[in-house]
Amino acid sequence: MQPTAPRRIKKDAHLPHRTIFAALLILIAIPLVIFLGIVVWDDRKYYIVSLMIIFLSMLPFAFKFENRKPQAREIVILSVMVAIGVAGRAAFYMLPQFKPVVAIVIITGVAFGGESGFITGASIGFISNFFFGQGPWTPWQMFGFGIIGFLAGVLFSKGILKAKLVPLCIYGGLSTLIIYGLLLDSASLFMFSSTITWQALLTMFSSGLVFNLIHAAATVVFLFLLSEPLLQKLERVKKKFGIMEA
Repeated sequence: MQPTAPRRIKKDAHLPHRTIFAALLILIAIPLVIFLGIVVWDDRKYYIVSLMIIFLSMLPFAFKFENRKPQAREIVILSVMVAIGVAGRAAFYMLPQFKPVVAIVIITGVAFGGESGFITGASIGFISNFFFGQGPWTPWQMFGFGIIGFLAGVLFSKGILKAKLVPLCIYGGLSTLIIYGLLLDSASLFMFSSTITWQALLTMFSSGLVFNLIHAAATVVFLFLLSEPLLQKLERVKKKFGIMEA
């Protein structure tokens, strides 16, 4: 049995203005903030950069509701998803790279939209690093988790990504390997090397390939185990309380 697809607003050939606004913030403003942290602050103000990312990710989430304020229960349900992601990452502390975070973020994006997916991913990255250790890598992890959740929500709203087991697992594995893996490998080069060359990038990518494959496999496993029951439960919550229907 496949997971029940969450209700969505009527699909359109064009993206809503709020989603375009969110994309501009996520794809332009937030990378500029990370770049600012590297060039101006020399990766030493990562707390400030992380908080700026959280603030920027809250803006498209707020615009998601357009003519009304989000209700308390809508904030609570996202807080629960963040808590699950943080607890899941901590629970698998002894297994490097084998974490459920990306799976939780994808499920959130599919269930509640790209804006919710991004803020959930960014929040999980920031909060869980109080356990794993904060550092200049935190903003990159926040962006990596968040962008996967945002894309999941957008692709689902356009009908490209289906809320079914196989498509979700394929998207989860590829996005973890390509988006998160390449992004964090590139971040490592910026953080720990004074010389940025194509040879250095290829060396970093090849050395991180095994870890990225483990991370991608973990995402597939957790989506296989969690996507159906969680999406069904979230759909029931949405129908009962009428949340995230902006």
